[in-house]
Amino acid sequence: MLSTILIVLLILLLVGALPNWGYSRGWGYGPGGILGVLLIIVIVLALTGRI
Repeated sequence: MLSTILIVLLILLLVGALPNWGYSRGWGYGPGGILGVLLIIVIVLALTGRI
């Protein structure tokens, strides 16, 4: 249950960090890349049963 909530939360944060809106165009892909790596880590931990 906790892993599902974490995955959904990280996906929502990843979508929010993508530079699609005017105020975030200057950010580059840094925030999306960091959140993407965190999402991959959480998915791997969930699949291995550590979360």
